[in-house]
Amino acid sequence: MQLRLEKRLEPSRAMLYMTPIAAVLVTALVGAIVFSLIGYNGIGAVREIFLTPLLNPLKWQDLAVKSAPLIIIAVGLSIGYRANVWNIGAEGQYVLGGLAATGIALMTRDMSGPWILPLMIAAGMVGGMAWALLPAFLKTRLQVNEILTSLMLTYVAIHLLNYLVIGPWKDPMGFGFPQTRMFTADQMLPRVVPGTIVHLGVPIAIIVALAAWFFMSRSVLGYQIKVVGTAPHAARYGGFSVNRTIWIALLTSGALAGLAGVLEAAGPFGRMVPSFPTNYGFTAIIVAFLGRLHPVGIILAGLALAISVVGGEVAQTTIGLPVAAVGIFQAMMLFFLLASDILVRYRVRMVRREMEVAR
Repeated sequence: MQLRLEKRLEPSRAMLYMTPIAAVLVTALVGAIVFSLIGYNGIGAVREIFLTPLLNPLKWQDLAVKSAPLIIIAVGLSIGYRANVWNIGAEGQYVLGGLAATGIALMTRDMSGPWILPLMIAAGMVGGMAWALLPAFLKTRLQVNEILTSLMLTYVAIHLLNYLVIGPWKDPMGFGFPQTRMFTADQMLPRVVPGTIVHLGVPIAIIVALAAWFFMSRSVLGYQIKVVGTAPHAARYGGFSVNRTIWIALLTSGALAGLAGVLEAAGPFGRMVPSFPTNYGFTAIIVAFLGRLHPVGIILAGLALAISVVGGEVAQTTIGLPVAAVGIFQAMMLFFLLASDILVRYRVRMVRREMEVAR
C-alpha cells in the first residue's frame, strides 16, 4: 500500500476564505496545548494573545499602529507573489526606506516646513526601490534567483544601519548611545486621533490596500501581472513581457516596504536606532498568504498578526510567556494555513501497488 495525493476539483471561493480562519483557530488550540505541556498557562496564553487586545479598548490603538506597516508591506509582496516573483527581502527594503528618510531628516534638521515629511516619504520609497533593483536586474539579466538575492541584501541593510547609527549619524548629545538625533515636529507623522498614538500611517495603509485592489482588479497592468503568474506561456503569446512584470513587481514591493520604513521611523521610533529592524518584512509574508494575496484580506490578516504581536507583549508581562512565543504562534499559523491549502486542494488516498513477480 502507498499514499498518493490526488487533486480535487477546484475548491470554492468560500472554502478558500474559510481556511485562514480555521488556521487561526487551530493555532490557538494547538498553542494552548503546547504551552501547557512545557509548563506555562496555555489557556491563559491564548486568552492574553488573541482576546485581550480585542477586549481591552486601550490596546486598539496599538493594533492600528502595529498593523499599518504589516499591511503596506504585505500588499507590495502580494503583487509580486501574484506574478510568481518571490521577494523575501522586504525587511531590508523596509530598513533602507527608514534610512533614506532619516538621511533627509538629518539634512533638514535646521529647517522647517510642511514639505519635509513628503520629501522623507518620497526618499524612503526610492530607497526601498533601490534595494529591490539589484534582485530585479540579476533576475531579468542573469536569471539569478530573486529569493536568495533579496534575502541576502536584508543583512547588508542591517549592517549598513548599524554602521550609520554607530558612526557618522550618531547623536553627539546621545550620551554614547548608538542612535541618531530625534526628528523634529515637521519630520514626524501627525496624529490622526488626538490623545492616542494613531498616526497618519494608519489611514495611509488602508488607502494603499484599496489602491492595490483597484490596480489589480481594474487595470490592464494588474491583469498582466496575474496572467504572467498563472500562465507565463499564455502571457508571452499575448505579448506580455515577463521581464517587465518582474521589474514592476519587485520595484513596487520595494517601494511599499520603503514606505512602511518611513512611517515607522517618522512615527513610533522618531529617530533611527539599531532596533529598527522589527521583522515586519518577514511577518508580512505570513500576512500576505493569510490574506490570500487579496488587499482586503490582507487588511484583516494584518490585524490578526497585530493581535498576536500586541497580545504577546501583554502575555510577557501578565503570565511570563517568553519573547519567542509570538514567533511560535505566527509560525504555527503559517504552517496550518499551508496544510489546510493542501487538504482543500488535494485528497490522500491509499493505493494498492501491484508488483509483478518475475517467474
